[in-house]
Amino acid sequence: MSAKLGETLLRENLITPQQLKDALDYQRSNGGRLGSTLVKLDILSDEQITAVLSRQYGVPSVNLDLFEVDETAIKLIQQDVAKKYMVLPLSRVGPTLTLAMVDPTNVLAIDDIKFMTGLQVEPVIVSEFALADAIERYYGMTRELELAKFLDEMSSSVSSSAEPAQQSKSNGYDNLGFSLDDQDLELLQETEEIDLENVERMAEDAPVVKLVNVILVDALRRGASDIHVEPYEKEFRIRFRLDGILYNIMTPPLKMRDALTSRMKIMAKLDIAEKRLPQDGRIKIRVRLDGRGRELDFRVSTLPTIFGEKIVLRLLDKEKLQLDMTKLGFEEFSLERFKRNINKPYGMVLVTGPTGSGKTSTLYSALQALNTPETNIITAEDPVEFNLSGINQVQMKEQIGLNFAAALRSFLRQDPNIVLVGEIRDFETAEIAVKAALTGHLVLSTLHTNDAPSTISRLMNMGIEPFLVATSVNLIQAQRLVRRICKDCKAEIKLPKEALVDVGFSAAEVAELKVFKGSGCTACNGTGYKGRVGLYEVMEITDELRELILVGASALELRKKAIEEGMLTLRASGLEKIRLGTTTIEEIVRETVK
Repeated sequence: MSAKLGETLLRENLITPQQLKDALDYQRSNGGRLGSTLVKLDILSDEQITAVLSRQYGVPSVNLDLFEVDETAIKLIQQDVAKKYMVLPLSRVGPTLTLAMVDPTNVLAIDDIKFMTGLQVEPVIVSEFALADAIERYYGMTRELELAKFLDEMSSSVSSSAEPAQQSKSNGYDNLGFSLDDQDLELLQETEEIDLENVERMAEDAPVVKLVNVILVDALRRGASDIHVEPYEKEFRIRFRLDGILYNIMTPPLKMRDALTSRMKIMAKLDIAEKRLPQDGRIKIRVRLDGRGRELDFRVSTLPTIFGEKIVLRLLDKEKLQLDMTKLGFEEFSLERFKRNINKPYGMVLVTGPTGSGKTSTLYSALQALNTPETNIITAEDPVEFNLSGINQVQMKEQIGLNFAAALRSFLRQDPNIVLVGEIRDFETAEIAVKAALTGHLVLSTLHTNDAPSTISRLMNMGIEPFLVATSVNLIQAQRLVRRICKDCKAEIKLPKEALVDVGFSAAEVAELKVFKGSGCTACNGTGYKGRVGLYEVMEITDELRELILVGASALELRKKAIEEGMLTLRASGLEKIRLGTTTIEEIVRETVK
């Protein structure tokens, strides 16, 4: 199709041979259709491409902005099918379905839709960008209406005791665009069943089970990292954390609060009767999506609030775990330092940052690089987030006395080469970790500090002697996560030079600097961001820094010396990401200080 389109455009003198060559080069590097590539490169407009394709295939073209789509036709094809084939049902007249398509020669798509709907298909051609917007607009609208109807029906179902199971068959759930049946999601049990019949009966009502399934699967589809289930005095809301930012997703009826939280606690094998104390558990599910089965883990934490239990579920998706250090966002110089120090035979490497800054991913990627048959690696984690083959992982259990310090003591009798301690929280853990680092073991761990130099002060405040810190620590790395600019709607913007200088760029650099931002599209849910990238401040403990630590230098002095030796600060790492067009100034200012 691409070659034919290119030949047609050249023949009609709409593009030059050089423009075609540039577009084909871009297409080879980035994928996609030739038509959409020409639009992205501002060589042709959407309307010009659609008109050419219409003449080429002898198929009428439609402007979706001016066409009134029949909502009953939308329901004939599910959202995942529409996205898969890039089609949109426009209207149905008798046995004929008018179908908007980007590629009307896609016989497979036409045959599949004929089979699904039992109708004859009449294709019309539309532009790729307009179709993507229309799919999101119409299916999003349909889904919101169906979800509202679904919640209303569940509300009346939960408040009524009459035949809740029968009501589930007609609750409109199948029209939410998920195509998720009862048999598509299977709870993987790990412990014995809880026998609390009265509490379970309410939580096992079919509408409640369906809603929980919707929430879990929708979180996966949207790429959420966390689900927040929050009860308030007059509201019950559910929020998802997407790329580090929380978004309101739905507000189920308040009367569903107890049933929904109980259902989640049953799935996580928690004590349903205990509503006064925090609890932690895990949900393992197998879900069938887009024709394939996937196993997912959710880490569950409950917290009693004045209006009921708040539940936070963290989605642990193995497919999203990035174990390749070169793809985490390290600057080349910083990555070289980090690799050099994790490959030392002994000493301590510390990764610092707040919750949700990617510390676990960094440490797991380091372990994966060090994981060989000749190496004995043991980890103490709370909790164990992902299972890594070939690594001995131990789950902490404070209630029986298995904490980081106790685990670390026993590790040293297990002939380890590398030890990972989930977090250094107290003097006892810090002391044992330092001794392990000084006796021929490589120790990896995390702390909660704002930057790399202040970690030294933190260890000393815990009670570790300066000479022990200076001799045991090889490297300290502080990190943050910032949102990436969406590739689909990325565009250059103009900013005042004063603002760029204020962020940290030099006056000379500002004249040549190009700054980008996402304008918002369907791919990024209108946010302008999709995915995240790390900022890294890597402080290697050199002989000069060791001397400063021994004399009790402040974090400010250590920072100054580390920068002299080439350390990139978090802000400097952020400025580099702006130069590369990876993120925005707003993200860097939100996460770092000068």
